[in-house]
Amino acid sequence: MRLNLKQLEAFVWVADLQSFRRAAERLNTTQPNISARIAGLEQALGNSLMTRDAGSVRLTGKGQDLLAHARRVLDATDALIAAADQKALIEGTLRLGVTEMIVHTWLRDYLRQLKDVYPRLMVELTVDFSVNLEKGLAERSLDLALQNEPFSRLATGQLEIGAYDLIWVAAPDLGLAPEQTIETLAAQPILTHARDTRLYEEIAAHFGLRRDLAPRLVPSTNLAACQTMAIDAMGIAALPAAMVAPDLRSGALMPLAYDWTPAPLHFFARYDEERAPRFVAEAAALAVLLAKDQ
Repeated sequence: MRLNLKQLEAFVWVADLQSFRRAAERLNTTQPNISARIAGLEQALGNSLMTRDAGSVRLTGKGQDLLAHARRVLDATDALIAAADQKALIEGTLRLGVTEMIVHTWLRDYLRQLKDVYPRLMVELTVDFSVNLEKGLAERSLDLALQNEPFSRLATGQLEIGAYDLIWVAAPDLGLAPEQTIETLAAQPILTHARDTRLYEEIAAHFGLRRDLAPRLVPSTNLAACQTMAIDAMGIAALPAAMVAPDLRSGALMPLAYDWTPAPLHFFARYDEERAPRFVAEAAALAVLLAKDQ
């Protein structure tokens, strides 16, 4: 029996995820198929590569020896496709994680460009808080995360996307003056991101400096909900300028001049440079280029 790339791919993913089930999910197939691929690879190589014990997977000594070789074969295949400039041959799934700010700015254009470059690549999208995307990246349930700092885990692949300034906005119907003070802002409901997010904590800390004030912070897990509530004159909000730019142009929202705003959101494209397929690094670079054009 001859070995094939699907067998090597299954071997690498089972080794990385230490689970036949998770490897099957990652490769969009069934657990029996993964087991069959591993069995076929072991038969072709004449060696046992891994053992299963109480739900866990462990590589044998020979499996550990051959894992690096399997990675090199897959990397060489990626390099061959890249050298031939035939990205249309790339198949599989890119598990992409993004924060909400990306969704409401340039995600649509990014997905279109990915489709143009990799027409046979499927994108499985996760929209979540940056801290959860970081966890998914570490657990390899995500291939690429477009997320903002701070980070608690290192990523071997990290490209800077850029910084996004935040601005204070309100609906004209609130009748607020363009120039604001901390007292006038604190008199309005303050629509902000969820508790335990950096944005919420910075806003809470800023207004907390004035013990004589009683600001009403209205947290939401969805920044778009804050945006909509602000448009409906339900309060004021500090939101990414890029996110509210269309509302400012249409007059649905107006900027508020105030001498403090939360720190800009610094975004990065993060991935596992050591183990991810070549197209993941290229998808990260594409995100950087597209963001600069926005």
